[in-house]
Amino acid sequence: MKTRRLILTGVLLSMASASIAKTARIGQWQRFEQRYAGPDGGNPFTDVTLTARFWRQGGDTVTIRGFYDGRGEYVIRFMPMQKGIWHFATSSNRPELNARTGDVECVAAAGDHHGPVTTRGLHDFAYTDSKPYYPVGTTAYAWVHMKADVQEMTLRSLAEAQFNKVRMCVFPKHYQLCRDLPERYPFKVTGKKDGKLTFDFSQPDPEFFRNLETRIDQLARIGCEADLILFHPYDKGYWGFDEMTMEQNRFYLSYLQARLASFANVWWSMANEYDYVKAKTIADWHELIREVRANDPYGHLLSIHGSTATYFDYLTEGITHTSIQDEGPVLAGARAAIVRNIYPKPVIFDEVAYEGNLTSRWGRLSGQEMLYRMWNGLMCGTYVTHGECYQRHEGDYDTIFWAKGGPWRGESWKRVPFMRQILADLPHPLEMADVSRDDLTSTAGEGYYMIYFGKEIQDAWLFNLPARNAGYPPLEPGTRFRMEIIDTWDMTVTPVDGVFEVGEKNDYRHYDRQLRKVWLPLKPYLMLRIKALPA
Repeated sequence: MKTRRLILTGVLLSMASASIAKTARIGQWQRFEQRYAGPDGGNPFTDVTLTARFWRQGGDTVTIRGFYDGRGEYVIRFMPMQKGIWHFATSSNRPELNARTGDVECVAAAGDHHGPVTTRGLHDFAYTDSKPYYPVGTTAYAWVHMKADVQEMTLRSLAEAQFNKVRMCVFPKHYQLCRDLPERYPFKVTGKKDGKLTFDFSQPDPEFFRNLETRIDQLARIGCEADLILFHPYDKGYWGFDEMTMEQNRFYLSYLQARLASFANVWWSMANEYDYVKAKTIADWHELIREVRANDPYGHLLSIHGSTATYFDYLTEGITHTSIQDEGPVLAGARAAIVRNIYPKPVIFDEVAYEGNLTSRWGRLSGQEMLYRMWNGLMCGTYVTHGECYQRHEGDYDTIFWAKGGPWRGESWKRVPFMRQILADLPHPLEMADVSRDDLTSTAGEGYYMIYFGKEIQDAWLFNLPARNAGYPPLEPGTRFRMEIIDTWDMTVTPVDGVFEVGEKNDYRHYDRQLRKVWLPLKPYLMLRIKALPA
């Protein structure tokens, strides 16, 4: 009898272990993937439909679209946003893919995983777990279309510079500074016509997308968001990706998002310089924005980018933030705050010209000027995307980071880790303290000020702060402060001796009671960090 009980107990334990093994276990915001064997005849991309419904006790339900990954394999991917046991069931027009079920246990996120970036309040960003996110990004449009060694070098460069966002294209580019032909394309190559490749726009190339996914995962491991540009005009009929029909556009977006929506570090950028894509109207862009939103059950960030000073209607439903090409607002202090006041959304200036040595006016900033524009935007509570485009030899193979990735050659990227550390130390995101009367002073909360002198060189600064402190309580007389001088170019922080105490308000400002000055080194690009002492 005892032996029978032991055998029965062993069988039950074995059954329990088998049951537990069927339940996948992943961390919150990570990616669950399930593969199924299915038909590979005809056109599996269009002939076979596959969706999956995920639900958990309590009423949360997410429906996702599966996709064909070639080689007779069909895939569903899911990113659990909430902890708990998720159940799923598939639906398909093919019996071998229909009514397949399973369970996923979502546990607390491990390590430095904070979930997708989302908006916080009117003008700022944060990860899903509420950790602040300050986008300090760069641009490498076609890096995933380069040879493998250039792609690997690009990842090393991004990691070294500590950029936390990169603007990058899904489609390859064909224009003056980027003539490299990719090894793989987003769609199946069917032949040539008039010396140009032709494609079947109903058959994506899974190998292309697998490489794209690998690179996005590698970006995640270095803490970098992939700001994916879905369309662009830099084709002009060479491949025809910019001239696809709306039906082809919708199919492309559906397939792309079925593959990538479950990646936590993905953003959607509808287009780069959308107004130069002549095959699409404003109505088309609005339709495609709705399509992207409908395909994404997780609500990733979404925007659209125009040519110089071309502002899309960023109040459009579904657009989460601006993506503006305009250097005017960051050429001097406080200008960017005007744009911020217009939009009740986070403002990113994704192109303000680039550090480089090109003959084009947009590609020949000094490193100092690039960094200056980035800081001008940050002080106003907006964000500015970096770019570098140095060309060594015209006509020779040259990476030019802004176009193709590769190695750095400039100077501004070296200051990014220092910039990010200053931002990480803030108690709250920056904004102008008194935007109508003071174009120098920013606030990061009660008793926390930053003053950026930019290109101005002076030997002293009379201690004074605005009475108004944005939406925080106004400055009170008797508040005592300590101060540091930050050299944003040489990356130094120097404490200032003494304690400063402000007196009564005088014409909207508070001065040090003794009218003391702070002596400054005769250098540009200096910043003051001013913190109140505990009362």
